[in-house]
Amino acid sequence: MKGEAGSVPHNEKQKQVHASTSPTRLEGHIWGSMRRTAFILGSGLLLLVALWNSVTWHLQRFWGASGYFWQTQWERLLSTFEGKEWLLYILGATQVPILFFWTLSGLLLVVDTTGKPNFISRYRIQVGKNDPVDPMKLRQAIHTVLFNQLVISFPMMVWLYPILKLRGDPCRRELPTFHWFLLELAVFTLIEEVLFYYAHRLLHHPKLYKKIHKKHHEWTAPIGVISLYAHPIEHVVSNMLPAMVGPIVMGSHLSSITIWFSLVLIITIISHCGYHLPFLPSPEFHDYHHFKFNQCYGVLGVLDHLHGTDTVFKKTKAYERHTILLGFTPLSESIPDPPKKMD
Repeated sequence: MKGEAGSVPHNEKQKQVHASTSPTRLEGHIWGSMRRTAFILGSGLLLLVALWNSVTWHLQRFWGASGYFWQTQWERLLSTFEGKEWLLYILGATQVPILFFWTLSGLLLVVDTTGKPNFISRYRIQVGKNDPVDPMKLRQAIHTVLFNQLVISFPMMVWLYPILKLRGDPCRRELPTFHWFLLELAVFTLIEEVLFYYAHRLLHHPKLYKKIHKKHHEWTAPIGVISLYAHPIEHVVSNMLPAMVGPIVMGSHLSSITIWFSLVLIITIISHCGYHLPFLPSPEFHDYHHFKFNQCYGVLGVLDHLHGTDTVFKKTKAYERHTILLGFTPLSESIPDPPKKMD
């Protein structure tokens, strides 16, 4: 008994040892973790900077090498439309983006209406929906889209021309530099994200939703062409103005305006297409908005994160699938939804 009473139990010795050594070990562990983290972040940052510099250098080199060619072509266009620059503006700011819109939408409509090629159906986000699409519903949607483009978008773009002239002639002789165009693109994107998010959330107010925005949400499983299927008021406030303000602010050249409006239409078609296709931006974010209505209001998701309007989305498998697919195995197969609970 004496030996037991006078000795320290084994587990107490372990506690004493850990108590005496844990601060040192913990400190070493913390510093080790910090060094590893600093090394990884530093290496990643250097790699990112090197890659970015390399990419921009090559793009700038291409832009610069081809700059004389494009400048020459642009000056030829100006000579052709001399005295009628407004017509050149109309062609560049409206007809080129519309051509991109209907070309991409048309290709997707072939799949939506025929189900062919069959392999694309594997990439459908909402399985079993629009398979095939309702022809009557589709006809109505196309009529609305054409009305919005011809009766609303076209006059708004004509109205935009004299406003742009006040900020700097959009058909001026000098084309923008590569770096200036990148800056414009960043400003356009930021302005569109802010204006679209808050306009979109406003349209979800019960009084406005029922009278205006509900039309767009008739398609709980969207397809590409319905990206512009909206009430006229929504088309002005949510579709047109967020994209138009950026070029006004920057006093942009027609070349920048044409590229920007074309990109906006291409991205919105992809966001509504209903297919998570390889090597294209993920449409999961906005598709989920059509599915649930009260989540994912923005384009990039930045303001959704700040305002907490993507919290439910982040708990879903759709959020895990919200990435660019870099292979050919559909993400719905590699990251499937959990099985539905049986009642």
